[in-house]
Amino acid sequence: MVSVSPAAPQSLNAAAPAPLRILLDGIDRLGRLDGWIGGGCLLTLTLLMLCEVATRFLSNFLPFFPPTISIAWEYSSYLMAASFTFGAAMTLRVGGHIRVVLLLKNVPAPFQRAIEILSAAAGFAFMAFLTSAMAKFAYGAYVRGQVSTSSDTPLWFPEAVVTFGMLLLTLQFLARAIQATLGLPLEDHRMKASPVE
Repeated sequence: MVSVSPAAPQSLNAAAPAPLRILLDGIDRLGRLDGWIGGGCLLTLTLLMLCEVATRFLSNFLPFFPPTISIAWEYSSYLMAASFTFGAAMTLRVGGHIRVVLLLKNVPAPFQRAIEILSAAAGFAFMAFLTSAMAKFAYGAYVRGQVSTSSDTPLWFPEAVVTFGMLLLTLQFLARAIQATLGLPLEDHRMKASPVE
């Protein structure tokens, strides 16, 4: 009996020249990783808040139990920032960001592609600036040895994590600009939890 394994899904960037296809597929893989990291941050945030609630509840009945987890609010803010930045690249690739499509639907197809190219290029430029500024901010915190007041956590670490999430979104905007220029599909619905029929 011969078993046939399912074929790997074909890349949506298959029509691109080889070097660009490798770059675009690599960015797509980073986008998937970005989504998983964002989900992990959100799960960790949820667990931390549940532990905080349980600790407060138990401290009402057990006098030796601490009334709070001292780092809960600080780390929840770090995790919230990370979950916002991680996941953004994957969301862009699947077309999940809120967009005003009124203009796109009312112009001829060649203009639609031009608008997609311009908006992706503008998104790339904005995110490249923002990522650069955040990287300088994190580096400054590292050089000055800044730590948080409640837990002595080096502030460069959560800032660097957020910077990495921003970098992944920057790369996804670059990929989108290239894909729009080459006429490749801009959205990969296979990345969604439930694929679009």
